[in-house]
Amino acid sequence: MAQEDLFKKIVAHAKEYGFVFQSSEIYDGLSAVYDYGQNGVELKNNIKRYWWNAMTQLHENIVGIDSSIFMHPTIWKASGHVDAFNDPLIDNRDSKKRYRADVLIEDEIAKFDDKINKEVAKAAKKFGENFDEKLYRETNPRVLEHAKKRDELHERYAKAMNDMNLEELRQIILDYGIVCPISGTKNWTDVRQFNLMFSTEMGSTSEGSMKVYLRPETAQGIFVNFLNVQKTGRMRLPFGIAQIGKAFRNEIVARQFIFRMREFEQMEMQFFVRPGEELEWFKKWKAARLKWHLALGMGEENYRYHDHEKLAHYANAATDIEFLMPFGFKEVEGIHSRTDFDLSNHEKFSGKKIQYFDPELNKSYVPYVIETSIGVDRMFLSVFAHSYEEETLENGETRVVLHLPAPLAPIKAAVMPLVRKDGLPDKAREIIDSLKFDFKMQYDEKDSIGKRYRRQDAVGTPFCITVDHQTLEDNTVTIRHRDTMEQSRVSIDDLHSILNKEVSMTELLKKLL
Repeated sequence: MAQEDLFKKIVAHAKEYGFVFQSSEIYDGLSAVYDYGQNGVELKNNIKRYWWNAMTQLHENIVGIDSSIFMHPTIWKASGHVDAFNDPLIDNRDSKKRYRADVLIEDEIAKFDDKINKEVAKAAKKFGENFDEKLYRETNPRVLEHAKKRDELHERYAKAMNDMNLEELRQIILDYGIVCPISGTKNWTDVRQFNLMFSTEMGSTSEGSMKVYLRPETAQGIFVNFLNVQKTGRMRLPFGIAQIGKAFRNEIVARQFIFRMREFEQMEMQFFVRPGEELEWFKKWKAARLKWHLALGMGEENYRYHDHEKLAHYANAATDIEFLMPFGFKEVEGIHSRTDFDLSNHEKFSGKKIQYFDPELNKSYVPYVIETSIGVDRMFLSVFAHSYEEETLENGETRVVLHLPAPLAPIKAAVMPLVRKDGLPDKAREIIDSLKFDFKMQYDEKDSIGKRYRRQDAVGTPFCITVDHQTLEDNTVTIRHRDTMEQSRVSIDDLHSILNKEVSMTELLKKLL
């Protein structure tokens, strides 16, 4: 199945089974804004809980806050967002569509990678078990030619972005014959900068109002509360402050479902360290964050690091953790060494001293910061897309199943009476009542047992528990596993321990130790 077709099916499945809806759909929708449905909000909350507990529960020196979306406008001047938070945009005169110039070029770079991977896949199929992929990539003339062209384009692009040379970005687009996906033409305008922040007015009258911004990131709410948290929590370096919250960016090129939205949610942790120790901590958090992703069991081969060549104005090191989405490897998390830029600038613009007194060194200084920042929505999409499978069974039938990591699944187990009589529904309700304090349960009695299994497979429920007439005799039920479809007979008394072993967030967190 073509990746584009697969992605369309994933988007359709997300709506059909109550995970993600287009915002304001009855009014024809609002572009690049989405709502999470009854199953989506459970999955999303479980992702957030996994991150939050991994940060604040497993680390004694990391605490959480919840800062406001509205903040004093000078904060965004101090952070550099007013002057530097821009995207390079280019219009196609024929289609009247607007694009990010950097995204057009990155897509062109990705085409060379696709050509290389196709050559490798073709050779692997031809030579079978004797195929040496590393040797083939290093010696095959076609692969080397594609790699050379990719590297040349990448080097030119990286320099243009570092220099923010808008004329060169446009020239790259022209030189490589990049066309508009809609019109198919190369009739491009000049590249220009566009600020991404939403603004509004705060105040009771137009004369007394003040221009404020919807925050484009959650990090600044942490920085301006550094002293509040450090003093009230008696925190000693190194320590971190974590936050989950909404952010807003006026994305012109919002696309790929919930991957790039105008209203989104971030999970960010700012880790404050001594100056000079930041790169050592950067390496530690880089490894720790990848371990957090890998613990979900979605395959090491689906992740990779992407080190930044163009560093943000505040950073001295930066890397992305990328995940293999249906549309290629894309960033889901960023780890940045932000130096002392943020705290120093807030100290400068606010006129308040923002420093830490180090009792071991007997001096005060502005700490350096390591940031880990992950998009909740992108994480949701990576988990959802990776879990989706159209599986052909041994009998020739097919089923759509979400192989969600069990601790993240919206519903942990569905309890089903075999028939709606003879006391079986009452017994099923009794089982749910005994488990619902620890697990999200669902009662399901509609349709045949086979259709009910398929329905639960489609929403990613790890276990189905069937109550039948034998249950009333010996207090046992049939438990079915989502991924293998294997069924076994177990005692009702054992259900809690069986579920806890497989779906417990605690068991998942233990993998991080």
